[in-house]
Formats: sequence, structure tokens, C-alpha cells
Amino acid sequence: MEEEYYSANLGDNYSYEYINESNICEMGDYFIFNTHFTTVLYTLVFLLSLLGNTLVLWILFKYENLTSLTNIFIMNLCVSDLVFSCMLPFWIVDQSFGWIFGEFLCKAVNAIFSIGYYSGVFFLTLMTILRYLCVVNPLSTLRSLTQCYSFLVCLVVWTVSVLIVVPEVIYTTVQEDYEGDRTCDYADCKWKKVDIYLRNILFLFSFGVIVFCYFKILIILLRARSRRKHRTVKLILIIVVAFFLCWAPYNILSFLISFPPATCQYAKDSTLAFHISRTIAFSHCCLNPVLYVFVGVKFKRHLAQLCSRCSHCGNGQVSSPRICSQGKFQHEGASIY
Repeated sequence: MEEEYYSANLGDNYSYEYINESNICEMGDYFIFNTHFTTVLYTLVFLLSLLGNTLVLWILFKYENLTSLTNIFIMNLCVSDLVFSCMLPFWIVDQSFGWIFGEFLCKAVNAIFSIGYYSGVFFLTLMTILRYLCVVNPLSTLRSLTQCYSFLVCLVVWTVSVLIVVPEVIYTTVQEDYEGDRTCDYADCKWKKVDIYLRNILFLFSFGVIVFCYFKILIILLRARSRRKHRTVKLILIIVVAFFLCWAPYNILSFLISFPPATCQYAKDSTLAFHISRTIAFSHCCLNPVLYVFVGVKFKRHLAQLCSRCSHCGNGQVSSPRICSQGKFQHEGASIY
């Protein structure tokens, strides 16, 4: 009897039936620990992302110059992470009980989830291109163009991110898998593959642009002695590297797992690796605020000032009402770095 393969998929939860003369490769018991572990981890990631990114946005609005294009991109990157992380509770429930939220939320959650991912990729790429232009040509007209075009640039990024997920909205639906559980996924596996291939193509394109920009930046900085430029480039480089290290394994494995498995053991191993890579990728949304704290000098200073002011205001140790006022500190530079 010729070997056949059947693949059922829920929000990237892949299960395979390996059928060869009635032999079935079941995946259920193989990932019981992973299900409980990721439930706890996603809950922590959601809470940390909500706290960290909200704090970054607060500091940006309270202390920083939002006419800076870099700060505007950072602000939108925080929003992307928040949009992404706010969908995690739905996947937490889904892992334990199946999809119980109905057709509308099935389409909406998947779409918002993908919009958060794509917008994050685009804003990281734009931040790198902006830093490249500032290093290559410090006297460029970018500063004068900021106020006029920053809103338009961000609008284009969000619009493109929304347009990319239109097929996902159209073809995602609630269905029952081979075990009778309700799942939220593409009704047609062809569109699922299109989604995976498009995500990988955009990911590789962004990676190529970023590598090119940083290669040029490093050549220029080797001849310069500006500590501030080095510090700014260092932070953006760390943010970008963290993003690609977190998401590259997930994108690669999602591509590989879209093909029929050769053996039952390969199906189990590749799916386990995919689940681990997905956990790492989804945890990235709470990572950027941590990087700002450990690498961003100005952010650390703003955070210390904010904590100090909150402590003084909470203890009633205020000698002047200006300490607890809502006014911004004097700007020390063009960005949060």
C-alpha cells in the first residue's frame, strides 16, 4: 500500500497522521508537557510585555522628543509588540480547550496577530535604514522632513501590514480536526503555504536590507570617533539581532514543516522543534524593553528619574510641585538612546 500523509493544523499547532497500512503517528501525548509549559510562559510573556512596552511608551511621551523619527519608530515598535502580545491570551485558552471564541474572533485574532508581526519587521527595517542614512550623511534633510512625513511613513507601514493579512481574514475559519476538536486555521492548506512563504520572503528581504545597512555603517564607524553614534548604532543592532535570532528558527521550521514528513519520527522531531522555536519567537514581544534598560543610556536615566519621582511623590517628600508635574524634562538629544 502506498504511503500517504495527512496534516492537521491549528494556529501553527501541527499534528500529523502517518498512514502506512493503518499505522498512525499520533502527536497528542508527545506535547503534553509543552502545552502546560507554554501556557505558563505565554502568560508571563503577556504580562511582561504589557508592563514593559507600556512603560517605554510612557517614558517616550513624558520625557522624549516625539518629533524624532527614531523615537516615532520606537513608539510604533512598542505598539506592534503590544498588539502581538495582547493576542497571546487567546492562544493560551486555545491550547487547552480548542478554539471556543467563534468565527469572527478566529479571523480577527489571527489577523491582528500577523499585523503585529509584520509591522514589527517593517519598523525594525526602517529604523536600520534611518540609522544608516544618518551615519552616511549626518547633514541630511531627514530632520526637516520628520514632522511632515513621519505620520505618512507610519501610516503606510500599518496599511501594508493590514493588506498582507487580507487573505488570512478571508480564508481562516473555524473547523474540526481529525480528533473532533475545534480549530482556527486556513480552510485551504494552499493559502496556509502562501502565508508561510510570504512571511519567509519578507523576513529574508528585511534581513538582507539590514545586513547591507550595518555592513556600511560599521565601515564608516571604524573611521569615526563619535561615542554617541556608536551607542545609538549599538542599541539598534542589538534590537535587530535579538529579533532575528528569535524569529529566524520559527520561520525556517514553519517552512520545513509545511512539507509532508518522511517518517513518523521526523514528524515528531520537527514538530517538537517547531513548538520550541514558536515559544522563543512569541516571547520576543517582551524583550525590547529589557534591551532598552540594559543598553539604552538615556532610557535608563529616564527610568531612574521616573522611579525617583514616583518614590518622592508616594512618600510625600516633595519640596516643589514641579517634581510631580507632568512636564517633560529638557531634551538631551534626538532619540531615547
